[in-house]
Amino acid sequence: MAKRSKGAQKIPVTAPRGVNSLAEAKAWMASRGITEIECTVPDLAGVARGKIMPASKFFSSPVMNLPLSVFFQTISGEYPDYEGLVDSVVADSDLVMEPDLATLCSVPWAQDPTAQVIHDAFHRDGRPVELAPRQVLRHVISLYEKKGWKPVVAPEIEFYLVEPNTDPDYPLKPPVGRSGRPEIGRQSYSIQAVNEFDALFEDIYDYSEAQGLEIDTLIHEDGAAQMEINLRHGDPLTLADQVFLFKRTIREAALAHKIYATFMAKPIANEPGSAMHIHQSVISAQTGKNIFSDEDGDPTPEFFSFIAGHQKYLPSVMCIMAPYVNSYRRLTRDSMAPINLQWGYDNRTAGLRVPPSTPEARRLENRVPSSDANPYLVIAASLACGYLGLTENLRATDPLEGDAKNLDFDLPRGLLEAVAAFSDSEPLAEVLGHRFVAAYAAVKQAEFETFMRVISPWEREYLLLNV
Repeated sequence: MAKRSKGAQKIPVTAPRGVNSLAEAKAWMASRGITEIECTVPDLAGVARGKIMPASKFFSSPVMNLPLSVFFQTISGEYPDYEGLVDSVVADSDLVMEPDLATLCSVPWAQDPTAQVIHDAFHRDGRPVELAPRQVLRHVISLYEKKGWKPVVAPEIEFYLVEPNTDPDYPLKPPVGRSGRPEIGRQSYSIQAVNEFDALFEDIYDYSEAQGLEIDTLIHEDGAAQMEINLRHGDPLTLADQVFLFKRTIREAALAHKIYATFMAKPIANEPGSAMHIHQSVISAQTGKNIFSDEDGDPTPEFFSFIAGHQKYLPSVMCIMAPYVNSYRRLTRDSMAPINLQWGYDNRTAGLRVPPSTPEARRLENRVPSSDANPYLVIAASLACGYLGLTENLRATDPLEGDAKNLDFDLPRGLLEAVAAFSDSEPLAEVLGHRFVAAYAAVKQAEFETFMRVISPWEREYLLLNV
């Protein structure tokens, strides 16, 4: 069974989320009349893979078996060539998936009383699976712990509500709200525009409360029917779990209202893309104080090194920050998305923003990731950049005071370029794991090859009769 980290607080059985033992899990489920349990594990795309089983079967054998290939599957359901990565027989061999009972919670949209629990992947000899996104993040956190540090994060997730789209040849459109009309103009921060979907958001809040998920704020973003949910800051693994569950929660709530919720980075042409901004700080495990601020409340050298690590290494993890060909459609000039690695104080045109805060809450906001990314891997990669900045004692550039949108591109412009930079970075491979880097790069390469088999409307529009 996956063990709780040292110093973890005891979880009351009456809590909506998490228990301490299998016996408490049995009591927790019995008190709620749970008959089924969804045993899930997040794959490289952040998709929930796993099995659904009767609660009685789970308690007789809580360990689940899945093949290693679950971590090689592309978003289109295919697999890369295993040569150089793993033997195809090994890829089909079973892994041991053990439940992390701290993640146990209900599935509030299920017709029958159902629970869900996230699992960790282990080889049969007990070693953690290096390719598993939760393990990648755990490993990065452990590197901080060895230095006496504890990272803290707060994700912000943007998404669009759209009409149901059953034919992918047709573009997406905003849904009809309670007024009977779709949103046409942009309604950034509009309360009325959010109220158009009151019933949907009430369900999202109810579903979230039932799962023990904490929403900090809900706002209307810049795009038509584009929303943003902000989560409270906390432990990176806990927050990654919450984003993983939130994405599914939002999709399920939307479907109940005959609406699609999409986390595509750029779902609608001529509308802003969707991001997953990551706020990050680091505290001392010994003192509990933010290492980014000194006793006078001024920023420390460690703060600027953390920024510098992002400036140096973010281009090399772009295939995690922007994992699909569509992701790079968001990163365009004169859009709301960043195109370079400038940083500034409260400057939203820069890829790295330092929000206004007290010294205790001093943090860096990474504005580069898109909302289609795997939350475990995005947080791991962003913290890896900061960790390398700290351990290499890097120096940041001067803060940008002007507009960064018209400066040169600092980031890869496409998936293949990003994968090449990822594969070539030895320092990042040391932090994230060589086997993970090789497997992830192979999956992204395979996804690009799948994309290249599709002829787009643009090609038919401009090439059909003109070339």
